[in-house]
Amino acid sequence: MNRRITFAATVLATSLGAAFCTPAAIAAPAASDPAAPADAAMQRRLAAEEAALRPQRIAFQGYFRQAYARYPAIPAGTLEAIAYVQSRWMQLQPEAADSQGERHLHMPFAHGVMGLYAGEGFADQVGEAAHLLGVERTQVMRDARLNILGAAALLDREIRRDLGAPELARAGGKPVASRGVAPERIRPALMRYAGFSSSPADAARASAAGDYARTSFAYDVLLAQDRGVNDRGIVVPERAIAWEAAFEPDQLVMLRAPMLRLDAARDRIDLGPYRVDPLSETLQRSDAGGGEPGAGGGKLAPAATDVGIQSTDYGPALWVPSPYYRSRSSYSSVTIHTAQGSYAGTINWFKSNPYSVSAHYVIRSSDGQVTQMVRNANGAHHVGVHNGTTLGIEHEGYVNNSSWYTTAMYNSSAALVRSFCSKYSAISCANAYNGPAHSGVVVLSTSIDVKGHQHYSSQTHTDPGINWDWRRYYTLLNPGSGGTTKYLDRFESSVGHFTTSPTYSGSTRGISTASSATRTCSTRKNGSCALRVLLKDNASSSANWSVRLLSGAGNPGSNTALTRANGKIGFWVYAGGSGMKVGVGIDDSDGTERSTTRTLAANTWTYVSWSLTDAAQWNAWVGGNGAITAGTVKLDAIWLERAQTSYDVNVYVDDVQIRN
Repeated sequence: MNRRITFAATVLATSLGAAFCTPAAIAAPAASDPAAPADAAMQRRLAAEEAALRPQRIAFQGYFRQAYARYPAIPAGTLEAIAYVQSRWMQLQPEAADSQGERHLHMPFAHGVMGLYAGEGFADQVGEAAHLLGVERTQVMRDARLNILGAAALLDREIRRDLGAPELARAGGKPVASRGVAPERIRPALMRYAGFSSSPADAARASAAGDYARTSFAYDVLLAQDRGVNDRGIVVPERAIAWEAAFEPDQLVMLRAPMLRLDAARDRIDLGPYRVDPLSETLQRSDAGGGEPGAGGGKLAPAATDVGIQSTDYGPALWVPSPYYRSRSSYSSVTIHTAQGSYAGTINWFKSNPYSVSAHYVIRSSDGQVTQMVRNANGAHHVGVHNGTTLGIEHEGYVNNSSWYTTAMYNSSAALVRSFCSKYSAISCANAYNGPAHSGVVVLSTSIDVKGHQHYSSQTHTDPGINWDWRRYYTLLNPGSGGTTKYLDRFESSVGHFTTSPTYSGSTRGISTASSATRTCSTRKNGSCALRVLLKDNASSSANWSVRLLSGAGNPGSNTALTRANGKIGFWVYAGGSGMKVGVGIDDSDGTERSTTRTLAANTWTYVSWSLTDAAQWNAWVGGNGAITAGTVKLDAIWLERAQTSYDVNVYVDDVQIRN
């Protein structure tokens, strides 16, 4: 039955599942895996990095608890989310980075796990935090506990500016886990906390882009909480965000906020001048009208400023113009950068910095969102003497932390570069660099069209550095170059495309939000690791389990293109219990199609696959027609189904792939 729904995103009921009772799974040996990752050295580096960071990240969790106890007005999960946005839970040490030539485009340094700025063109968050805590600046910079407490003090100060004493009293009198202030309420405080302007003059000079950057920072923090993070020791508790309570509709359209907690299959979306796109499940305007972008009561600059509108050079990108560019002599190469900073901070810096630095595009780590800042026809200021001949892409993050280089970022960046290769004859994706990553400056031949900042002559910068996977990137730039089997996710170093919980989609039924999807290295079919999906029953519901385990957070733009011709989508799956069925969803040109289901035998690895060209294996779902018709498509989700049970069930997935 169709339901008319309001603008508010519906949220699944929450409950704790039954006591853990799961059959043990058997790990297959990895030594003889014929399809092991090509760059084994990179896999070893990633494993070593993960092992080194885990003890620090465990300690951070204790410091977060201390900060919440001291500043109870801060909504639970917010500090973890800020640390995720600013540092990916790594204690940033700018002095060490600078000694290695890593200071990139004069971006202000960020310090500690909370990524606090210390002036240099941004606000002096370090100094303000030290004053509030009554400690020395260097302590806030170098001591992780004080860095977290200092950030909490700054945010608490901003929250108290907005909320009245009665509400703060209610928040302060409750346990941490049930704090009364909703995260949506602190969006204005998060924007002020961001620290992108160091003076009123700076703020005035970059008002439109500054508002956009601060809004983007607040959005990133809330998005981390909405999706939740549980990867390599980073834990941001999942907390459903009512996006319409934090931002105005036009702002949600510009930010491309997720409306996945709406059930696209069952609900008739009726939002007046807005609609939820059935493929991306983001909010869009129903008409071609403009309007003045807003943010939960705080207006951004009118559309006439061109801030936040769609790029005319590259459709998926937003447009935030930088004043720093030059004339171009030709198009001959693409330069890959790592920003040594956050997405929002980079955008703000390229809009108003004293060094006239910029890049053509900036890409966000969490979901691959792209912002263009210099037109393709102009030269950005990003690679010295080569500015007139190369297009520059800045990737959010830091070279010494591989957590920033996500599947969504790689996919988004590769799609952008493929657009260059199709437009400009002098740039060939086949001539992209396809070798091992480098930690220092290694000058490559001018015949290589896509390469890193560190690969050009007359450079001192070493980005994107040792953690950028060039072989993986080359395969994304040249679909089909990896042979007849293309792996979408192998889970060797991360959860890949499966970054959200099993209950994140509003289409999921019957399971509790205590369910999870995490990487495990104790049970796998091939390689070293696999994806573990823990399904826990929703005790308040008698519904059969129907789980839409999203790929790319449900956004086609974050997923890898699959060639339909002779293509078969498949993966290895292990069900730690009987009665499980599995299927997939495919984003087609006209909507989303769902496959027929396969019944799984318990406690054994089974390979399942579906032909993209066989209409008998597909059923229409949201907007679909029951057949795969587009030349290239995207994986929407893996579907897991079972009759309702009070027992927990583990399902393991490995080597998600397309075979042609």
